[in-house]
Parts: sequence; C-alpha cells; structure tokens
Amino acid sequence: MEKDKNKSNQQHKHSKRNSADNNVNQNNHESHQQTKQNHDHDHTDHHRMMIKDFKLRFWISLIFTLPILALSPMVQNLLGFEFALLGAADKYLLFGLSSIVFFYGGWPFLKGLVDELKEKQPGMMTLIAVAITVAWGYSTATTFGLEGSSFFWELATLVDIMLLGHWIEMKSVLGASRSLQELVKLMPSEAHLLKNGNTVDVKLDELKEGDHVVVRPGEKIPVDGIITDGQSYVNEAMVTGEAKPVKKEKNSKVIGGTINGNGSLTVKVEQVGENAYLNKVINMVRDAQSVKSKTQNLADKIAFWLTIIALSVGFTTLAAWLLIGKEFSFAMERMASVMVITCPHALGLAVPLVVAISTSISAQRGLLIRNRTAFENSRKITMMVFDKTGTLTKGNFGVTRFGSFMDGLDDNDILKYAGALESKSEHPLAMGIMRKVKEGKIEIPQVDNFNAITGKGIEGDVENKNIKVVSPGYLKDKKIDIPDNAYKNEAETVVFILVDNTLAGFIAMSDEVREESFDAIKTLKENNIKCYMMTGDNEEVAKSVSDELQLDGYFAGMLPDQKLEKIKELQEKGEFVAMTGDGINDAPALATADVGIAVGSGTDVAAETADIILVNSNPQDITTLILFGKATYRKMIQNFVWATGYNIVAIPLAAGVLYSAGILISPAMGAVLMSLSTIIVALNAQLLKRKMRVAGEEE
Repeated sequence: MEKDKNKSNQQHKHSKRNSADNNVNQNNHESHQQTKQNHDHDHTDHHRMMIKDFKLRFWISLIFTLPILALSPMVQNLLGFEFALLGAADKYLLFGLSSIVFFYGGWPFLKGLVDELKEKQPGMMTLIAVAITVAWGYSTATTFGLEGSSFFWELATLVDIMLLGHWIEMKSVLGASRSLQELVKLMPSEAHLLKNGNTVDVKLDELKEGDHVVVRPGEKIPVDGIITDGQSYVNEAMVTGEAKPVKKEKNSKVIGGTINGNGSLTVKVEQVGENAYLNKVINMVRDAQSVKSKTQNLADKIAFWLTIIALSVGFTTLAAWLLIGKEFSFAMERMASVMVITCPHALGLAVPLVVAISTSISAQRGLLIRNRTAFENSRKITMMVFDKTGTLTKGNFGVTRFGSFMDGLDDNDILKYAGALESKSEHPLAMGIMRKVKEGKIEIPQVDNFNAITGKGIEGDVENKNIKVVSPGYLKDKKIDIPDNAYKNEAETVVFILVDNTLAGFIAMSDEVREESFDAIKTLKENNIKCYMMTGDNEEVAKSVSDELQLDGYFAGMLPDQKLEKIKELQEKGEFVAMTGDGINDAPALATADVGIAVGSGTDVAAETADIILVNSNPQDITTLILFGKATYRKMIQNFVWATGYNIVAIPLAAGVLYSAGILISPAMGAVLMSLSTIIVALNAQLLKRKMRVAGEEE
C-alpha cells in the first residue's frame, strides 16, 4: 500500500512538472465525458428508433390484415358474407399477404426468440415467436394440401396486437424515464466566462475549476460553485424539490441547472463535468434504473417459469387433444392459444415500469435512490436512528433567545449593540448573531476602538457607550451575578452584554432544531417506527434535543466506530434499522444499517456509503421516502398479482378445459386479453405519479 502511495505521489509530482501531460489528461477526461454523453444519446436514440420501428410495423401489418380478414373463410362465415378476388386462388393470395405479416410484422419476435435462446433464457419473445410460427406453419400446410382450416387471420391479428402492445409498452417506459432526459436539458450549453474584466461565451466543457463565470438575471446557473459577488434569489425546485426560491449571496453555494432570479451573480467554478451535482443526480437515477432489485429478480424468475409452463402446457395440450381424437387443426389452435395467454408480457412490464417511474419521480422530489433494494426495504423499517448535527438540527449556531436586564433598553437594543461589535469579529458565534440581526432588520451603529478581550470576549465604543460582549467566565472573574432566567438548558451557549460595565442583557445560542424535525418524528411514530438519536455531542446537549423532539431515546458521546457497533447491536435485537447522517463521519454506520440515508444539499450529496440521499436535508423527506417506498412496493405486488393471477384463470380456458360448456379462447382473443393485461399494468404503475403528488400536497 505504501509503495502504491509513493508511486501515486511521484506520478502527481511528475504531472505537476509537465503541463503538457496535464492538458492531455484534461482532454482525455473531456473525451471520456463526451463518449459517455454520446453513449447516453445513442441509447435514447436507439430506443426511439425501436418505437418508430414497432409503430411502422404495426401500421403496415394492420393494412395487410384488412384484406386477410376479408378473404378468410372463417371471418366470412362469422359475419355472413361472401367475398372473392381470384376465386379458387384466393387461398394463395391469403397465404402471400399473411406471409408478409408473419415475416415483416413478426420479425422482432423471431429475432427475439434467437436472442433469448442464445442467452439460454427463453421468455416473452420465445412465446410469441413460437405461437405465430405454429400458426403460420400450420396454415401454410393447410393451404398446400393438409386437411384442415387455416387461421391466417388469427396469425395476423396476433402479430398486430403484439406489435401494438410492444409499442405502447416502450412508449410508457420512455415516458417514465423522461425526467432523466429533462435533467440533462437543465444544464445550459454555454457560460459567460469572466476573463480580464470582460465576459466571453464559452462551452461548458471549456471551464476549469477556479474560473469565474457571470450569471445574468433569469439565466440558468451553468456550474456548481460559490458566489463571489452579487446576491439574488435562486429557484432550485428542479433539483431539490423546494418550491420556494432560496436567497443567495456572497459565499453561498449554487448548483448548476438552477435558475437565477433578478440579481446578477459572479460564481467561482468548483465542480464541472462528471463531478457536477446534476451529473451525479443523472448518474444516480440511471444506475438505480439499470440495477436490478430483488423484486426485479423475482419477476425474471416468474417470467422464466411461465415460459417453461407455456411450452410444456402448450405441447401437452396439443398431444392431449390429438389423443382424445380431435382434429389436428383444433389441437394446434388450442396450443397456440395457450402460448399466447401464458406469454409473460405484462409480468415483464410489472416491475421495470414501476422502478422507472418511482426513481424518476423520487429524483424530482429530492430523493436520490442509489440502491433499489434498500428503497423497497424501507417499508420494513422498525427503528430510525438519526445523527443530530445537520440532520435533526440545522448544523450551525443560531440565536434561540435574547433579552434585556436593563431599564431603558429593549431586547432589540441588546441585539443592536451585540451586532455592532460582532460585525467586526471572525468568531463562529458572531455569524449566528449577525444572522439574527439581519432577520430582525436591525440597523447596526458605528463601532470605535474595537478590541478583543483575550479568551473572554470583545469590546468597543457604540453611541458613546462602552459595550462588551463577554463569556460567563468574564462575569465570574468580575464577580458579576448572573440572573437565573439567562439559562434555559445545558445545550445553550450564552453570551452577555455589558453597557458601561453594567450587565445589560444576554443572547443564548445553540444548534437549532429544525422545524421540520417535529412533524417528521410525529409521522414516523404514527407509523410505529421507533425514533432514536446518535450523536458525538455530550449528554446534556443530546438529552436537550431528545426531550424537545420527544424521541424514544438517544446515544451520546458516540465515536464513528461506536455508532457502527450500536447499529449492529440494534439489528441483533431484531430491529430493521435505518440510519440517517451526513454520509462522511457517519459512513460506517450508514454502510452497516439496513437502509443508509445520507442527508445533505448541493454538492454534499456524494455520500458513497448511503443507499438513499435526501437532497434537501429535510427530516420530513424521510417520512415521504418510507411512505412512497411502501406505495412503490404495493404497486409491484399488485402488478405481480394481476400478471400471474390472470394466467391461472386464462391458461385452462385456452387449453379447452371448458370446451364441453362451449367456452373457448382463440389465439386472437388470447392476444387481446394479453395486451389488455399489459395496458392495465402500465396504467397501474402510472398511478404512482398521483400517489407522489398527493404525498407532496399533504406535506
């Protein structure tokens, strides 16, 4: 390992010395990105071409089917009319037209049969191909001398309906994953590069880390970066799901693809290309759609066994009717009907469509699913373990309480004096006080003679008064008594304001609990999920937050390895544990939990150990995730039940079990029922969109 490390360092030094190599590497990286993008476009274009191909084959086959129906003796007998074009030669014309439909319209299924047999995985295409081949072969034999009735019209209608079914299916799948394409479209193609005080329009792939770009009012932000100049409100709904525009100012992070408001911004480029947030989102969605979950694997197994059943029952049906003494044409028709009915077309669509829809909608709502199985398993969660900082709390110190002890000074005067001094300070607590000052729209007066009191606070002259902002330790040293109402709990940090060396007021600060945390915990408990907190903070802080949120319990003073062990301990007790954290210091626990959920916004979402990422860092999204996970799983099971349960009823009828009662399913009717089941499964999957919309409205 040390050898590899040294080697890596040498390579790094060498590349720094050689700028030409750097350029080559940059070009290679851009070339790789371009190749990947081209592959994605090629894949989408190929999918669209296939849809066009099925559509064209359907319409052409349908045109040929009309004369086939008119020339078929069985159709003429059913509808009570006579029609002839060539007299006795009509049967050869019927054969020719049907052969065109068989070879042209049926080609995708015949090709699919070969592909499936090569992979030794007979499935849907095999069933369709066998059914139409049997129909065409038998009818051709009757045309050229074999005794029996042809059913070219059944062949033609079967091909038409199967082409239509595939066309509808592929359109549905393309529509379900369209949001992925919409994400790609979010990124502008060019940026205004700031160069020597002037702006130059350049392609995105020409930008480098550290460049500065100008974003004008109303434009899309082209890169992930930090604002160095200007302020504006930015619409981030397309990537975070948050409808309310977010105020952005100097040092605020921005995400590429979001829309700038009325202000002009200068942004320092931090992430470009594959490292950009939106590209990570796109890759996560793509990976989640392509990786097969356990439920998907179950669907594949069911489809495989249905294929075996179809072929077995089909040939058994043929043999049984022949043994009973029925004519070959009747037995052949029964076999074809069985094979059409058993075709696992709907089953093949049952899970993939639900997966595509749920993944793309989740991405729009700020839930990035990296592991499909974990998402499906979210319905099993019995215990939710939260990291505290940045998850249940905001992750930064904010003013929770403030007040005056001095007559003639109101509470806002305390903030005004403190803000005047803190505006000159670099201390982390100063940021929290200044945020509160800005929220209260309090004007800050001029400060003179600003001075730091080493280790104790700061002081200065404001409005001809000496003002000090100091720690409790300073008051203790000066033997100044602290009023009881200055302290509320151990989780707070309190600073005091002195006016001309007289105690005038206080400001209490803590890591504020998110407002959304209260509703999230309440909803989880209503769904019988235990809520615990795991934090590295001390006992007092942990207890304060736990009591405020009414959690079921907490674990304080936990190091990363201790968090991991605690997760294992809970699992051994029979709990199905979900862990939420920032994905970095909580990585071991996230990886060990049954469902690992990383919370973070902007470019912080790249938590490699998490199964699911919440873009908004909103605890309420966890409840949405679980409820939507349950809804997704229910949709999969509903589709399974329909796709397989339908076969249980239809196969015996197709085989002719109720033939004596006059009930039979022809190949054409089998195709109609098959396609109907496919459409129902597709529509059922689309209902997930409504489910998610309702969940969003309830929030």
